[in-house]
Amino acid sequence: MQRSTHKILTTHVGSLPEPALDKSAPDYEAKLRSAVADVVQRQRAAGLDVINEGEYTKGGDWLSYVEHRFGGFEERPRQGPPMMMRGRDREEFADFYSYASERGTLFYAPGGQIRAVRPNYVCTGPITYKGQQAARTDIENLKAGLNGLNPEEVFMPAIAPGFFSNQYYRTEEEFQYALAEALRVEYLAIVDAGFILQIDDPSLTRLYRTEPSLTVAERVRDAEIYIEALNHALKDIPPEKVRFHTCYGINIGPRIHDMALKDMVDIMLRVNAGAYSFEAANPRHEHEWRVWENVKLPEGKILIPGVITHCSNIVEHPELVAERLVRFARIVGRENIIAGSDCGFSSQATAEPEIHPTVVWAKFKAMAEGARLASEELWGRRGR
Repeated sequence: MQRSTHKILTTHVGSLPEPALDKSAPDYEAKLRSAVADVVQRQRAAGLDVINEGEYTKGGDWLSYVEHRFGGFEERPRQGPPMMMRGRDREEFADFYSYASERGTLFYAPGGQIRAVRPNYVCTGPITYKGQQAARTDIENLKAGLNGLNPEEVFMPAIAPGFFSNQYYRTEEEFQYALAEALRVEYLAIVDAGFILQIDDPSLTRLYRTEPSLTVAERVRDAEIYIEALNHALKDIPPEKVRFHTCYGINIGPRIHDMALKDMVDIMLRVNAGAYSFEAANPRHEHEWRVWENVKLPEGKILIPGVITHCSNIVEHPELVAERLVRFARIVGRENIIAGSDCGFSSQATAEPEIHPTVVWAKFKAMAEGARLASEELWGRRGR
């Protein structure tokens, strides 16, 4: 994994606004390859150093690709509202979320139709991995899109264990380890292709939120089960080939019940990764840069703090981006920082993201300019 040895490198989390493609069209595969090539070029043009395929190949939803790549799951009727529509924020601010529904915002499509409700897949049998060809297609499309470009590095996201419902395995631990074994096939394919593997894991923050009656210590114990399973999936993969991303999802709401970074940073650092990506730019979490004044970053590790946010269509000023980067660099060292985004810019890799596509690319350009300004301050004129 490249470090910021002469300038602050820039990257993002993965999910980018996707062009509207008809998956049933006979020329879909060709158009998908073209779209991947275009999004790769746009990332470089916006000044991003470490890039990906925009998650265009995850079937329209970075979670629902379980349907296509994993055996042992079936779609079942949902019991109660989906996860994104539960939680203490939605209980305490029910009026706000009702208002958002009526306005067609905040995970809702125009006309108040729920937009981001995913199919409810449940494990009903032994978990197997059957996505070898799909993963190969992802890799081939990304490699083709890189032709003629020279990014500092390339990453590809894959989901972590967690999230999914179990009706087959006797214990949660058995279930998580079965998931890990299946996911390991995809992880190895990405690393063997020469890409950095990004583990997408909102489960870490979700586990803290879903059972408000539990103490923080009790929630940590629950999280430990699947963190151990994740490390099992990463077995024998060098940590420097892995970056871990956790976040609170795309919830442009009050979010006063988000778990604090200070309460989960220790378990996050247990993941066998070389870099850690987390929210640090939105108003609910920007202050948490101070956590690193008291938590020592392990030797050889990298932080990828969000310095632009997915929670607002306001484009951050490059000078603000630079300030955020310099704060982190002063604490953990300039070579241990890569500029990133809080989360992906499309909750479902859709053509109708929460943040308008034109704003997404403007944010990336602001981040690149902010990283340049921070580099000048941290390295002098050599950082240009």
